Formats: sequence, structure tokens, C-alpha cells
Amino acid sequence: MRQGNKGISEAGLRRLREVLTRYVDSGKIPGLVALVSRNDETHVETIGTMRHEGGAPMRRDTIFRMASTSKPVAVAAAMILLDECKIRLDDLIEQWLPELVNRQVLKRPDSPLDDTVPARRPITVRDLLTSTFGLGLDFTALGTPIMNAILEQGITPNLPEPQPEPDEWLRRLGSLPLQYQPGERWQYHISNDLLGVLVARVTGQSYGTFLRERIFEPLGMKDTGFYVPESKIDRLPPLYAPDPQTGEFIVWDEAKGGRHSQPPAFEGGGGGLSSTVDDYHAYFRMLLNKGMHGSQRILSRSAVELMTTNRLTPEQQAARNEMAVNNVHISFGQGQHGGWGMGMAVRTYRGDYAPIGQFGWDGGSGASTYADPENQLIGILLTQVGTSVPEPMHLMLDFWTTIYQIIED
Repeated sequence: MRQGNKGISEAGLRRLREVLTRYVDSGKIPGLVALVSRNDETHVETIGTMRHEGGAPMRRDTIFRMASTSKPVAVAAAMILLDECKIRLDDLIEQWLPELVNRQVLKRPDSPLDDTVPARRPITVRDLLTSTFGLGLDFTALGTPIMNAILEQGITPNLPEPQPEPDEWLRRLGSLPLQYQPGERWQYHISNDLLGVLVARVTGQSYGTFLRERIFEPLGMKDTGFYVPESKIDRLPPLYAPDPQTGEFIVWDEAKGGRHSQPPAFEGGGGGLSSTVDDYHAYFRMLLNKGMHGSQRILSRSAVELMTTNRLTPEQQAARNEMAVNNVHISFGQGQHGGWGMGMAVRTYRGDYAPIGQFGWDGGSGASTYADPENQLIGILLTQVGTSVPEPMHLMLDFWTTIYQIIED
């Protein structure tokens, strides 16, 4: 089982379990499920309990809110439409999303909302796929008129209230100017939600239905979707957002009656999925296999290569680095990968233990998932503690540091 240059070392797995257990034993992380696979070998750890106060243990099939870790999976719907020539990279999105025709752009990123100039060109599909269409969540610009408007209009990921229906969401988005010219700057998140609306408009199906039929069902991702049905809700732990000052465990989202307990008004590709380690493993294995799942092709090889290699120009990459390197907060250190592909980060320099070419992303609900083509390695870490405190991010960092010590060649 541990032979040749394919293996995972037993000593490394013991060390991984020790590191993960330390977080649970500290009382800061109630429970977690972690998966590491290399080539044909897979190892799963389940540690701790579903709730902060104890009770049912974590299981391999525990369902977690994936938050922004939804992005690398949800983008696949748009890639299928590219493969089928239903959309093209440089198509103008306004033919499907007329709410975004004739954009105005702020003269400066912090300008008043009415201090604008016309966009130099329309928004394209490529701009959405690369997160460069001109608007996003910019954590370095909080407090500016445009960021305030995005928060007030409910265009953000389920904050402060559940998002409106897609048509109303798009109408609100269309009422705002862009912060940057289309294609000028990488910006986080909103493009991923907008891709879901585009997919629904192009296909005439709901975004969730298209994902289920074309991605989840073919891959056997039976526990992945935009909500958790009643028959499975006991497998979903509460999501905690501990108080940053006191550390008190505050339930941000309960399982029963919570945001993931029924179909949402808005199926958000930027952060709306719930899933399990095995479902996500199937998806990332497909990406490592260049779009193949067994003998079935899910995505073209070229689509996978576009998704999992850097798509940013040096100018766009500078903005991406700005967010990662100069936005020092509790997640500092996670997210410094350099590049961005389509729906996910792509490592373009070696800043830590992971090699160039690793791809994936993290979620504010305490989820992290990446694949590494060089080592044929996948790691998935899922918890129920949001990143209102440092511990979930430190756990991610230590998880990845330790994973890169288990390779046995």
C-alpha cells in the first residue's frame, strides 16, 4: 500500500492526526473531517463532535457549508457551456444579461456613485470567468461608497440578509456603477454569483438543476447542492462564528430551520454549496484527471487547463496580490498564491510548502480544498467554525504544512 513513489507515509499520517487533534482538544474547533489522497490512496480523519457542546461525533459523510470553496466547483457549469459552444469567451454578456448593458464606471475607486464615465467596452464572458468584470468585494476598500452600496443592496454572499431572487439581484447589481473598467482589475466574489445567473439564462434551467444534472450526478456527488433536504439535515452541523473578543461560540447558522435547510431564493456560485469530503474529492480528482471521471468525460481537457492555470495579466495580478499580501487580517498567510484561474486560486510562486501549480480555494466557513498536479495530491479540510477568529485559518495553514510532509517518494 505504501510503495514506489506513489505513497503517503504512515509517520506523516500520524503527525497529521496529531496536528488536527490538537485543535479539537484545544476547544477552539469542535470537530472536523479531513481527507488527503495521493494517486489511488485516500485517507480520511474524523475528529471531534458536530456541536460545540458535544453530542454526535463527526462522520465521514457529515455535510458542511462550503462557503467560498463553492467557487472552484460551481464554475464548472460555465465551462460546460463553453465546451458546447453555447457561450464563447469573448461574447458580450448583455445578450443574456441586458441589465448590464451600457455600464458606467467610477472615475476613482472611492468616487461618489454618480461620479462616473462610460465603460470603455462592454463586459464579456471572459471578464466574468476571470473575476475582472469591474465589480467585486474589495476588502481593501471597505467604507467607500461603492462597497457600502454593495452591502446595503444585499449583493454580497448572504449578508446581512438572504439574497433576493436572481432577477431582482441582477436588477440591483445593474443599478450600480462599476468600480473599475471591464478587464482592468481582479476583484473577488461577485463575478462567481453572476456566472450562476448567466448559466440559468443561457440554459433556461435553474443554476442548481444544471449543476446537479451535468456535474454532481455524473460524479456521484450525491450530497452536494444549494440546500440540505430534511432527510439529511441531521448530518449538517451548526455553523459557528465565535465572538472575536471573548471567543464565545455563537451560532451563525443553525442546521434545522437555517439558511441551508431549504432551497434558497438565490443559488450563489460564489458561496452557496454544501457538500462532503468524498463529493469534493470526486470533483477534484476529475480536475486532476484532466476532465475525466473513470471512462466518462465531464469537462474538456482544455477547459480544465483554463480553470486551473493562471489567467491574470501582471497588472491584474498586482491587484490580486494587494488583497492577499497587504490586507492583513486573521486569514493572513492563506490566499497568497499569486495567480487566479477560473473560480479558483492558482499558485504561481513558491511561498510556502506547496509547489507552483497547486489550485483550489478556501471558505469563510472553515473549509479548504486544493489539488496539486505535480504530486497528484488532494487535500480537503472541513470544519464548522467560521473565520471570525484566527483558529480556523491557522488550522488550514497547519493542515497544508503537515500534508506536504506525508509524501513518501
